[in-house]
Amino acid sequence: MDVLQSFLLGIIQGLTEFLPISSSGHLVLGKQILGVEVETGITFEVVVHFGTLCSILIYYRKIIWDLIVSGLNFLKSPSAGKEDPNVKTIGFILVSMIPAMLVGFTLEEQVESIFGDPMLVCVMLLVTGLLLFSTRFVGDTFKDVNLPKSFLIGIAQSFAMIPGISRSGSTISAALWLNVKREEAANFSFLMLIPVIAGAMLLEVKDLIELGVSDAELINLVVGFLAAFISGYYALKYLIIILKKKGFHYFAYYCWIVGGAGLVYFLV
Repeated sequence: MDVLQSFLLGIIQGLTEFLPISSSGHLVLGKQILGVEVETGITFEVVVHFGTLCSILIYYRKIIWDLIVSGLNFLKSPSAGKEDPNVKTIGFILVSMIPAMLVGFTLEEQVESIFGDPMLVCVMLLVTGLLLFSTRFVGDTFKDVNLPKSFLIGIAQSFAMIPGISRSGSTISAALWLNVKREEAANFSFLMLIPVIAGAMLLEVKDLIELGVSDAELINLVVGFLAAFISGYYALKYLIIILKKKGFHYFAYYCWIVGGAGLVYFLV
């Protein structure tokens, strides 16, 4: 992988992490089309995901700070902070992590084994398109996230471990069908992503320390990180605008076009 390829794949990751069109799927297809062989294996995917994590931290910095303050106050005085809505949000995020953790720990090898299959990605993009299009039939939403809904949204997130299934697409769609308010559906979807990416990054850092990374690989990782970080911030910003305007289902057409074109490309 050269620097230009790292930059392009970082842009792809940043745009597709938040737009509901599957970042992992686009990375698989992008590497196939660009003819990229990533020496660090799944490390590149984790690093560019970390770039988009930083986008979330910057975009939601005020909300995240409030969550941290409320969490610390709760630890100091549980009885006084148990009614704090921020404390409840933290609890909902923790509950939403359970399905993905179970899948990750029990099916890690199976998930990694399908990460390079472009045909599967194309089929799953078609499935993602159907999921997104279904939100066209969701009416006005007016409820908040609660404990059962957070677990169900977490189940939707666990399916996104399959390349081609959009994480934001599945979680936001699930939230909308659960009648969660549109902006809150997006906010919760991206906030619950923070511990998932952070956990994956910590596990990967352990492997990097043991195996090491060459100077050339390190440059590629840095370029990919910066490209994902910058493009991710703006993708996040404009997705929320689109979601408020009830245009979420329009991304289905893109998924169908890319998935269908990919099937033709790889079959021929």
